[in-house]
Amino acid sequence: MVSQPTEKIVLRAFDQLDPPDPELVLDCIHCGFCLPTCPTYLVLGNEMDSPRGRLYLIRSASEGKIDLSDSFARHMDLCLLCRACETACPSGVQFGFLMEAARGQLKRRYQYPPVERWFRDLLLHTFTDLGRLRALTRLLCVYQRSGLQRLIRGWGLLRRLGRLGRMEALLPDLHDPRVSELPEITPAKGQRRGRVGLLLGCVQQFFFAHANAATARVLSENGYDVIAPRDQGCCGSLLIHEGERERGKALARRTIDCFEQANADHVVVNAAGCGSAMKEYWELLHTDPTYAARAKAFSQKVRDVSEFLAEAPLRGALQRLSLTVTCHDACHLAHGQRVREAPRAILKAIPGLRLVELQESDFCCGSAGIYNLLHPEPAQQLLDRKLERIKATGADLVVSGNPGCTLQIQKGLRERGLAIRVMHPIELLDASYRGDSRKT
Repeated sequence: MVSQPTEKIVLRAFDQLDPPDPELVLDCIHCGFCLPTCPTYLVLGNEMDSPRGRLYLIRSASEGKIDLSDSFARHMDLCLLCRACETACPSGVQFGFLMEAARGQLKRRYQYPPVERWFRDLLLHTFTDLGRLRALTRLLCVYQRSGLQRLIRGWGLLRRLGRLGRMEALLPDLHDPRVSELPEITPAKGQRRGRVGLLLGCVQQFFFAHANAATARVLSENGYDVIAPRDQGCCGSLLIHEGERERGKALARRTIDCFEQANADHVVVNAAGCGSAMKEYWELLHTDPTYAARAKAFSQKVRDVSEFLAEAPLRGALQRLSLTVTCHDACHLAHGQRVREAPRAILKAIPGLRLVELQESDFCCGSAGIYNLLHPEPAQQLLDRKLERIKATGADLVVSGNPGCTLQIQKGLRERGLAIRVMHPIELLDASYRGDSRKT
């Protein structure tokens, strides 16, 4: 029997550059298991702002039934890309890949209003450019040390500054990143276990340089040579997340080149969003004849720092930290990388530390890259829900494995006057190794 050729779907609303794969869309069986896990559906109450609704829109656009309209763009943009739906989905729908591809189409084929386009470009070009971030951080350090920040916040001026005020409200206490600048090689202590590359990141490098320094010390304490290549740059995660796929690909290629030259056994990452993107370079570059195989090999080497340390027994003497701690699971760690137990295993190894579980620990805090700046109202609703859960734990400190989450949660706790600190779990482990309870 001669089989009939299947009819090819015409991609009328999408061009041929990385369109959402129609076959992946068809994996959805419309069961609705994703609905109660989707933060935007729970907050906005609109079916089209659920994973099932967004997949319906993507399929309709793929089949030429709808155009890339204002409504289509809004429903795509309101997605947090937290990927909680992937954890809940019984059919294994690869929602993250589909959404990133859909946003890539919007970036090229949809005309955002001029002010919106300018603001998006400003954020993306600033937070992915190390030169700009370095200059910005130095200016912000002066702004804080001069007392100007205290005056502006004290006078309540942030509310009058619109988007600029919302950005300022996220600022942590900054320090000159040069103080915590890492050497290119931090040698292993004791018997050598291996050689790892360390991604320094963008926001992590300039806003949380102390977390990078703690990461290098802990890895060294556990027998690893730590290589922090001087020529590394942005990994591209924020660009990929927001649909800037071609720029994201360029940065992914550069990252692969950089760490291949470092000749590391693994590449360790302490920012969940970066690690998730790097573990998926294989998908991003799968059509690139030069980088497809290299990207696959690279992705297999990437580990979150908590995941990496949990793979072997910790070395060295850990000192007591008398703290009650709760754990916020960053979306791109819990859902993007399926890493949940490793941060808790690290925390439980610290003498004196009491770990209290957080209700809805893997529910998005509303940060989601630059989502909290583009969509502040739903982001605030999500943050309020997270803060209520944190407050109920009675914890002294909440740990977060992603800098965006840390900024968002710190802001909320500060605005509510709650004396709860936010740290990376590796910073607690480092403080325990050093016997320095002052750092906590």
